[in-house]
Amino acid sequence: MNAPDPLAPLDQAGPAELTDPQLPCVLVVDDEVRSQEAMRRTLEEDFQVLTASDAAAARALLERHRVAVILCDQRMPGQSGVDFLKDVRAQWPEVVRVVISGYADSEDIIAGVNEAGIYQYVLKPWVPEHLLGTVRSAVEASTLQQGLHRLEIDLRAGTPVLRARLGEKLRQARSVFDFERIVRAPGSPLDAVCSMAERVARHDLSVLVLGESGTGKELMARAIHYASPRASKPFVVENCAAIPDTLLESELFGHKRGAFTGAVEDHVGLIQRADGGTLFLDEVGETSPLFQVKLLRVLQEGELRPVGSTRTVPVDVRIIAATHRQLEDEVRAGRFREDLYYRLAGVTLQMPPLRQRPGDIAPIAERVLADVCRELGLPAARFDDDARAVLMGYPWPGNIRELRNEIARALALRDPGADATLLQATDFSTKLLQGQTGRATAGTPAEALAAGAAQGTLQDRLDAIEAMLLREVMLRHRWNKTRAAAELGLSRVGLRAKLLRFGLVT
Repeated sequence: MNAPDPLAPLDQAGPAELTDPQLPCVLVVDDEVRSQEAMRRTLEEDFQVLTASDAAAARALLERHRVAVILCDQRMPGQSGVDFLKDVRAQWPEVVRVVISGYADSEDIIAGVNEAGIYQYVLKPWVPEHLLGTVRSAVEASTLQQGLHRLEIDLRAGTPVLRARLGEKLRQARSVFDFERIVRAPGSPLDAVCSMAERVARHDLSVLVLGESGTGKELMARAIHYASPRASKPFVVENCAAIPDTLLESELFGHKRGAFTGAVEDHVGLIQRADGGTLFLDEVGETSPLFQVKLLRVLQEGELRPVGSTRTVPVDVRIIAATHRQLEDEVRAGRFREDLYYRLAGVTLQMPPLRQRPGDIAPIAERVLADVCRELGLPAARFDDDARAVLMGYPWPGNIRELRNEIARALALRDPGADATLLQATDFSTKLLQGQTGRATAGTPAEALAAGAAQGTLQDRLDAIEAMLLREVMLRHRWNKTRAAAELGLSRVGLRAKLLRFGLVT
């Protein structure tokens, strides 16, 4: 008996191909058998994998199996990948289509996106992790499509069920994004900001949220939206700093087919999609004066004109804008239009940085730790006293975003032999242990005392000096209380009492 040929075509429809009907099915179409096998090995742990060497064989499999995603080579004998996927789009529109090609031909890419409705275009040689991530995202898109289909069926069943479901979802969203869910300690400086925002939310005024990056401006905007009469309508987000002005105009206002090269179909802008709801413009201070004029017109007239259109479209949106810049200074410098500033700043909210609300560090860190453990699939963990002191002794120039990154890093890189439920001070980066950021910052409790060393009564000045000395020793000994107490000639109990007194530990 002859040995099997390792390059012989795989059994494309055999029962061995579908071992677990619970897994999503992926169809690989490629005329190179080695490429088929490589993709099979990459995907088979998470998906059922069918393979075909040409379009005809792939059609046969599509007729027999429920396929979620197609990975199709572009250049095959006979029919090309894009042409085949155009047929698939017409006959099996629910299948998510991905092209894999070794040639970065812009015409093929444009044709694939516009004519075949391609979800992704992956270039060879592909990276296994990237391919696996692409397929996972594609399967998720397929699942969402099926969910939309089920919603359409529910819609035909009648509106009462949908109305009840919508009401329940709205209640859940309001609960998740309620002002009380913005984590802070009792007496936090953020209390006054939340109180003002809650009062403003009920009135249809534009809101300008100022604050450094990572202070929670988007979270505040969502809380305002879900506390407002517009809560049942869309909340749409656009980061104005992420894309150039030319694309930002099209993204916000929309465009008509043929308005510019590549505009092959009409595009509804984000402002229209937010109609009746709220549009959150993040980093609005990064826009150019030319774009500011166009945005001002929309806010003044309550209507917009898509790029390439001769007709205006009425819109009803509430604008919440945010920026890390001080817009009044930008107006005085001539970089931001004064009339637009007053349109956006109906009410201005200033989000305090984390270093100005040190009492919030501990509760925020606890929430972040729980969230990161859940996201990483780790058991619930807690901070020991020294770890909490390290967090309290750092000024956090990157605010909550930096805090989250440091906690995630500590969880990922800690000693594998350590207690999985306890995060220790030594798990943090050297930067945190030394309490340094590489730039001058102030605002931790000890630093606030140090700032008063040159003023106040004699006792006030002595307290400030003592706080600075305590913090310097603790940082040098990486928050080891035993060694710090020995250097200072104190007992551990006496050292802890002093640390508590000066707010250097909780």
